[in-house]
Amino acid sequence: MNPKSSMPEIQPAVQLLRERGFQAKIAVVLGSGLSDLVESFDPRESIPYEEIPGFPVSTVAGHAGRLVLTHPSTDALVLQGRFHYYEGYPMSVLSMPIHVLAELGVETLIVTNAAGGINPGFSAGDLVLIRDHINLMGSNPLIGWSDGSNRRFVDLADAYSPRLRKLARAVAPEGATLHEGVLMAFTGPSYETRSEIRLARIAGADLASMSTVPEVIVARLHGIEVLGISCVTNVIAPDDAEDPIRVSHEEVVEASQKAARHLSELLRGTIARLAAEEGAD
Repeated sequence: MNPKSSMPEIQPAVQLLRERGFQAKIAVVLGSGLSDLVESFDPRESIPYEEIPGFPVSTVAGHAGRLVLTHPSTDALVLQGRFHYYEGYPMSVLSMPIHVLAELGVETLIVTNAAGGINPGFSAGDLVLIRDHINLMGSNPLIGWSDGSNRRFVDLADAYSPRLRKLARAVAPEGATLHEGVLMAFTGPSYETRSEIRLARIAGADLASMSTVPEVIVARLHGIEVLGISCVTNVIAPDDAEDPIRVSHEEVVEASQKAARHLSELLRGTIARLAAEEGAD
């Protein structure tokens, strides 16, 4: 059964975007402090989220709140800002744009975020290819979702594509520090306590985030291949540190912007390689 039959609420958005020509096989979600990266994609048209029927509106600083259609040379849809559980949106609403992207023909989703570094080997400004995630958000965007089949039971064994991680490594810009790691998702908006960070380290997490996981789950529901890239904004102090490192949202945005050049080059290189591979098929 086509999922659109069980999601009539997304059809006005899908129809409007199709009429405006917002269709592509690749989509990118830009996280906190990364919205300005859209300029590197040669945007040709954009539409504010509030003009898309049923779309939530981003309320967080560092999220511009537009859907951008890029120049044919890059040929992608870019979500310039995302939505978060801590903004008060239910999971079904904050992940709604991913359902829409699936209807618009997206086959590859690149999700980016600003993340705290749990792994002491990371430094602020490093880029991390997400290998896996641990969902501590206390919910799942597929709760209550059904199309009359068993598709809601999504296999997340390879939620983040090994093929895309390999491709990203091959096009990584010179001078960029590129790691791989596991992302642990918290609800936010408060940052993690010392004990929560201790738990994350014991569980094998390398990064802490307040986003991304709901989008990835819905993307995999639709068979969309996912590449996740985190920008390390700060490295969280050991949980036994006498003077723990303090962090603010403004510092997160600033650190993301400093790493933007390498991330921009990585995104453009990845999309170009994907386009070349598609053209060779």
